[in-house]
Amino acid sequence: MNQSPFRNQVAVVTGAGVGIGFEIARQLALQGACVVLNDIDESLANTAAATINAAGGVCMAMHGDAADVVFIQTMVAAAVKRYGAITIAVANAGITLFGDFLSYEPAALQRVMNVNLSGSFFLAQAAAKQMAEQQSGGSILFMSSVTGHQAHQQLTAYGMTKAALEMLAKSLVVELSPFKISVNAIAPGATVTERTSADVAYDATWSRITPMGRPATVADIAHAALFLVSPLSRHITGQSLVVDGGWTSVSPSPY
Repeated sequence: MNQSPFRNQVAVVTGAGVGIGFEIARQLALQGACVVLNDIDESLANTAAATINAAGGVCMAMHGDAADVVFIQTMVAAAVKRYGAITIAVANAGITLFGDFLSYEPAALQRVMNVNLSGSFFLAQAAAKQMAEQQSGGSILFMSSVTGHQAHQQLTAYGMTKAALEMLAKSLVVELSPFKISVNAIAPGATVTERTSADVAYDATWSRITPMGRPATVADIAHAALFLVSPLSRHITGQSLVVDGGWTSVSPSPY
């Protein structure tokens, strides 16, 4: 662990009680970073942090709404107070509200926009302000999706927000490169998580239509995430990395 590129790094990961976010937080912590793990569910946040600490990592739980600007600012301040800095911010929190375009409700659209876009935007802002003050650079990572690249049935609003996150990563190159802050995005494809595992046909369906023969695991996505927030990718910024086993190259519908 002492030789890890994440030694002396401090990371904030939102929406990390389970799934991809948890695996990113776990891998960062076990490779030497001090991690602030956020989830809106207090029980999930506490359990996830305790699991990481029990495995030898350093992790603090912070439950709260990652779309709430005041909470975001509080979380970043807490990370700095506890660990002295913030060097990595992973805006993983997001929600999926399926719905037909012609009947999609304003309240549903606003919630998807608030969590997926506004929460990511203001986490990046709060983290970047702190990183700029520290004058030591840093890394910001957004969680996009293949639905930001290819149309999915009943995911118009969700896909729109994910495409916007990739443009946000590109736009922030102009704003944040002078502070040596890299900004990138990952676009996961179908991934086996606690949520998707509830669908008994999920693995078989996506194994059939994914060129690599299986959906991603959370580890697949986390490995890509850790690369993009590590010193190994310091000259990569404004980019979006699709991690989907080749699905976007052929894009067959799961329906």
